[in-house]
Amino acid sequence: MNKLSHSDADGKARMVDVSDKPQQHRMARAGGKIYLQPETVELIRENAMKKGEVLSISEFAGISAAKKCSDLIPLCHPLLLTDVKVKAELQNDGVYVEAMVKCTGQTGVEMEALTAVNVALLTVYDMCKAVDKTMRISDIGLLEKTKK
Repeated sequence: MNKLSHSDADGKARMVDVSDKPQQHRMARAGGKIYLQPETVELIRENAMKKGEVLSISEFAGISAAKKCSDLIPLCHPLLLTDVKVKAELQNDGVYVEAMVKCTGQTGVEMEALTAVNVALLTVYDMCKAVDKTMRISDIGLLEKTKK
């Protein structure tokens, strides 16, 4: 097993020094799902939630979250993101969210993609909590990451 990159020789947490790494085009995709009751899915489909249109608001929340990742996770590097796309898809049993994040930089964007998915799903939760007490966020994970 490799040594954890966010620990120094004394085992103390630290930000990884990426200054010697080359600039590369980086991309990461992440996905996740929130499971909802059929009645909740129908309310979303009919745009009948009191807080507004769930899918687009959750997408905007995910984009905003990707841009704030380093403010939320202490050891993440602040990155100049070049593209963020978040898609929330209504399914029969809930909402599936996928995020894609790009940058040109010295470190990857998987944390930004994962943060976008989590916050988008939490936004769905927040908007639906008054009508669905059984929601469950699940299956969040990294789908792909590349660097060139």
